[in-house]
Amino acid sequence: MTLEAGSLFPRLHSLEKNFTKAEKKVVEAVLNNPEEVLYSSITDLAEKAGVGDTTVVRFCRKVGFKGYQDFKMFLAGELSGNNEDNLNIISTKIDKYDDIDTIIQKIINTNVRALKDTAALLKAKDIEAAVTLIEKSRAIYFYGSGISGHTAEDARNTFMRVGLLANAFSDAHMQAMSAALLTPEDLAIAISHSGSSKDTIETLRIAKESGAKTICITHYEKAPITKYADIILLSGHKEGPLQGGALTTKIAQMFVIDILYTEYCRRNSEKASISREKAAHAISEKLY
Repeated sequence: MTLEAGSLFPRLHSLEKNFTKAEKKVVEAVLNNPEEVLYSSITDLAEKAGVGDTTVVRFCRKVGFKGYQDFKMFLAGELSGNNEDNLNIISTKIDKYDDIDTIIQKIINTNVRALKDTAALLKAKDIEAAVTLIEKSRAIYFYGSGISGHTAEDARNTFMRVGLLANAFSDAHMQAMSAALLTPEDLAIAISHSGSSKDTIETLRIAKESGAKTICITHYEKAPITKYADIILLSGHKEGPLQGGALTTKIAQMFVIDILYTEYCRRNSEKASISREKAAHAISEKLY
């Protein structure tokens, strides 16, 4: 696997659930002081993390490197080219003593970081393949629960404007019923930040068994939902256990949707333009 510049730290978060307990200690050591890792031997890092040398090697290979030296070389490039655009990771944590201006800036930093992480995780070939499926499908069905359900509805509204037959379901029973009736001409797009939502996973499984093409939008590269996806699109932003439904998560998800929408419109500019004009005209009659 070839990692793109700027993708290392988002990838570490995306693979979080796939690391063993020992490997997570290595991740923590790397994230806590990445600069120090550059000057550490494999034994130094292993001791700092409280694991064995072989655990460090397994960690490196799981992330996509041949070994520790290969990992360090890539890390050096990440650090030298990452000035964070004046975004300090620490500056995204809200403190009870922060004033309103500080809170505003921290929220901006958090959202921008999520967009940048998403851009680093997405692969052009996956976007191109996903849009090709959209073009070839009779209808698109978006599925999600909670805030991902709202994202699914927004995605439906977005693609309807360019003349595509799109549907969205967030109720578990309606999701299952809809998925069971899909055909090989249909496309199911499941949205789940954790990739572990039972209802959404089950829906995508049913959709795949029905013969439909499947896409999932999730944060974790090895999440359970990916087992049933023909194409996996990763979104950024690492949610804490008490942050379920954070707005930043939806911003990252909608960024992925917007990229798919924009690429579809680029490929089908004339058709999309005509459909947008018709939709705009219909809506204009609702305004004073």
